Amino acid sequence: MKKAVVLGATGGVGTTLTEELVKRGIETVAFGRSAAKLEKLKLELELGNPPHLKLVKGDAFETADIIKAAEGADVLFHSANIPYHEMESRLLPLGEAVMKAAEHLAIKVVVVDGIYPYGRRTGAAKAEEDHPKQPHTRKGKVRLAYEQLIFASRWKRAKPLIVRLPDYYGPSAQASYLAVTMEAIAAGKPTVFIGNMTVPREYVYLPDASRMIVEIAGRDGTEGQNWHIPGPGLLSGKELVQLAQRASGKRKAVYPLGRMSLSLAGLFNPVMKEVVEMLYLTEEPFVLSGRKYEKEIGPIIWTPHEKAVSDTIHALMNKNKA
Repeated sequence: MKKAVVLGATGGVGTTLTEELVKRGIETVAFGRSAAKLEKLKLELELGNPPHLKLVKGDAFETADIIKAAEGADVLFHSANIPYHEMESRLLPLGEAVMKAAEHLAIKVVVVDGIYPYGRRTGAAKAEEDHPKQPHTRKGKVRLAYEQLIFASRWKRAKPLIVRLPDYYGPSAQASYLAVTMEAIAAGKPTVFIGNMTVPREYVYLPDASRMIVEIAGRDGTEGQNWHIPGPGLLSGKELVQLAQRASGKRKAVYPLGRMSLSLAGLFNPVMKEVVEMLYLTEEPFVLSGRKYEKEIGPIIWTPHEKAVSDTIHALMNKNKA
């Protein structure tokens, strides 16, 4: 991989993907809607002002904007996403625009997605990539239609693959379920936790996930497939909060938000209203297998949760000071 484009570069996954690519010395185009956020991303990269990073302002819903930004690229990373309450109406048009650009460019396109299309857990074993997709929620069904669009036979030149992540966290993870919790703990404020706090769940640290995604993208023959990006082990919300509080040195109250609380919050917040239907994932965790990755790519290297959570909290605390 000599040149890559990251759509949604200022988002949670996009930020860490951009950083990983730049660290590897790959010519990288960071693509996003906000010039100010792109400039902020460039300044926040640990490497300072890398000469092989280019910022391009554009709209991921506009195929022409993507084609222009991706000229000469080997890989297109699609990490742009849609707010929960707009997913049903806007996700498929976004996928259509990206795939039309990939078809025009005859390029490998790495689509970052989650586990919603699988639906409920159907067994105790970790889910392999061929696990049945039986979504029972509106968002799960939309996400399955999204996969079908990505892998549609009408694309003759595009080379798509999908990487699937569980819940995630990290300093850039502003759109995750954990974002509000982590940011408040870093600021020393009382906060909430979305979902059940006692059931162990799978989480992945975004810098680890991005490293795995880039490894998959750089290998020949990975297209046309789903790839799982698992976490290092299960962790309950209570354990995760304890790690975060230990790192911050502050222990303010953290209140779990269940179905009733979220339904009430949804009267005023459209995003919270949409979270309710996905709460089953906090009660019946869906755990991904990394066996395919280990067989085809190599050993998985994880940051232990204790260090990853600590690094996340300290990074957020530094942002607050700045």
